[in-house]
Amino acid sequence: MSEKSHPSAADQPPERESSNNIWLAGLGALARAQAEGGRAFEALVKQGLEMQNRTQALAKERLAEAAEQMQAQMQAQPWNRLGGIFEERVAQALASMGMPTARQLAELSERVQALESALGRQPDAAAEKTAAGKTAARKTGGRRKAP
Repeated sequence: MSEKSHPSAADQPPERESSNNIWLAGLGALARAQAEGGRAFEALVKQGLEMQNRTQALAKERLAEAAEQMQAQMQAQPWNRLGGIFEERVAQALASMGMPTARQLAELSERVQALESALGRQPDAAAEKTAAGKTAARKTGGRRKAP
């Protein structure tokens, strides 16, 4: 058998020599990665943990800042505004059902007191009279005697 002789680097064209060097560099990198694979993997895991710790710390810091900003906004705009909106909506719903407002009830109570004063009655006396009438109605079985 005849052996093929490999031309020396000086006999090769510059393009082929450059591509051959790139190929050899790739093989060298592969050999190094195989030899140092375990160490490189451990180094990557360590770097990954460090990166994770940094990003978690940064996320906690940003969350704390956001919580502080939210707290400041809550103090600047109290919940009373939200409560006012709720009260308005409830008042609208009650008005749509024909229920009197608190102001209307207060005015009505004042009018009743004024009428009772004009008639010379006391509110407690009227309540006692009503309670006595209910007790008498129970004793008679709900039937009233003719006057």
